Amino acid sequence: MSALEQALADYLQLRRSLGHELAEAGWLLPGFVAYLDAHGSRTVTIEAALAWAQQANTDGRVTTIGPRRMTAARGFARYLAGIDADTEVPPLGLMPHRQRWRRPFIYSPADIDTVIERARCSIVSPLRAATYATLIGLLAVAGLRIGEVIKLDRGDIDWAQGVLLIRESKFGKSRLVPLAPSTMAALHDYAGLRDQLKPRPQDPSFFVSLTGKRLLYAVVSQTFRQLVDDTGVGAGAPHPPRLHDLRHSFAVSTLLGWYQSGEDVAAKIPALSTYLGHREPRYTYWYLSAAPELLALAAARQDTAWAKARS
Repeated sequence: MSALEQALADYLQLRRSLGHELAEAGWLLPGFVAYLDAHGSRTVTIEAALAWAQQANTDGRVTTIGPRRMTAARGFARYLAGIDADTEVPPLGLMPHRQRWRRPFIYSPADIDTVIERARCSIVSPLRAATYATLIGLLAVAGLRIGEVIKLDRGDIDWAQGVLLIRESKFGKSRLVPLAPSTMAALHDYAGLRDQLKPRPQDPSFFVSLTGKRLLYAVVSQTFRQLVDDTGVGAGAPHPPRLHDLRHSFAVSTLLGWYQSGEDVAAKIPALSTYLGHREPRYTYWYLSAAPELLALAAARQDTAWAKARS
């Protein structure tokens, strides 16, 4: 382990002990440290941080990952500056975030079934195949964030009540997520296979890797990308389908169902907002513009209300 790798381990351990989740920093910073070591840098410099942040992704595309890399590098640099006077802390605004709205890819039920079936049939390891098939299914039917699913521990599932405990997720909030009996049955089946194939796991996580440890976001994301590419799901879409789009699809599907069944959507959105773990209902209203058919239904509902008010 290099000196920078040890410093990173100490930094992440310290921040987590203070209650910070650091999921993204834990995913990004090992790559930064590897970059510094490869270029002979013994500490962070502004030039090195900027060069690393501006690197293209492995698929050759430059995306909004750059500002997120810079944010992670800045936090690590602040820590290093306390133990190495030669450390340079990148200033704020060096790579500002550009908020660009990206229309999500909305998976159809057939799309989701296709990706899950691909996981079951193409992944050789029975445990790994079951892990990804069940994980993708849970994301699709519960609208959870991938970080929440990875963080899920065995003790976070109330089998009697059919409820998941999502602990200190985004914004430090915890919440209870009720699930349908069929979803609980699928989780129960996975847990049985997992315990059979990996009876002595190294971590208490519900979903485990082949080594018995908690799943890593980077590995899950890459595996999902491969499954989607192999099936051709979303091949003609303006933007490639993402893992997080499963959450978007859940929200849009729920809202569509409410509109189509004549529900009072405005009255029910706060409940969906709580279920999804949004800070405020206004973040849930964003989904009304995420799918053309949703926007059309919302507009038609409003036109009807106005017509009744004028009559």
